[in-house]
Amino acid sequence: MEKPQVFRSPTAVVVWVVWLLFAVGNWIDLAVQGRDHLSVVAAAILLLATGAAYVTAQRPRIIADDTAVTVRNPLRDHRIGWAGVAKVDLVDLLRVHCAWGPGGSGGEGSPPGSGGSRGVAPQEQQHHKIISAWAIHYSRRRQFAADAKARRSARRSTSSFPVGFGRSSYASAKPAHEPGSSEAEAERIVKLLEARATAARAEAVWAGSTVEIAGGKTAETEPAAQVAPGTTAVATTGWTEPLTSTWSRRALAALLIPALILLIVILI
Repeated sequence: MEKPQVFRSPTAVVVWVVWLLFAVGNWIDLAVQGRDHLSVVAAAILLLATGAAYVTAQRPRIIADDTAVTVRNPLRDHRIGWAGVAKVDLVDLLRVHCAWGPGGSGGEGSPPGSGGSRGVAPQEQQHHKIISAWAIHYSRRRQFAADAKARRSARRSTSSFPVGFGRSSYASAKPAHEPGSSEAEAERIVKLLEARATAARAEAVWAGSTVEIAGGKTAETEPAAQVAPGTTAVATTGWTEPLTSTWSRRALAALLIPALILLIVILI
């Protein structure tokens, strides 16, 4: 079993660390010098702000393990098996397109396009949802600026050559983000997630076809209970796990408890 891959924003990590150091320094100062009610209120406000920083900067991440991908947003966690990931793309945030439900050739949780029960309406077979991941940001403005810069560079390179010599360099020049930029990293993450999801969908489709073939042969020669025991391997791996969305108790507590403390301190 491979170690889960965790993707998150480096900028968010820096913001969280800087804020935590700032808050701790102020709490120490308030504990040493503060002696009035205003100091207690300020400490409570810092606690609430720290909870908000934890929820928005420290918590968001994408966790890719052997069986599923988990999108951890500020207040909710979304988890779906790899075979249910229809597509991963970038808008302002990274988005995971989920498709799950009965009707596929692999049974419940099969990926879209894997075949399915005949005579059942599509809306009864599949559920679709798009999950936006707060952990990965993507600036389309920077993308457009990088594209325009690359085109200008290509035009300048072609103008410095005689006619017929600069065309190949212009045609081969394609806009790209600078290595190490947040946009380039976001595109790399999308490719990694897409590759894992595509492999899982292909495996699920293959397993579903194996079940159908084995089932057809066994119906004529053997009891149904003896149908290809190995064909359920994909289902047991968790790749076909349907989407589950849950509220994070820790994130809610990080906001509600400091807010309640602040309210009590103000009313005292």
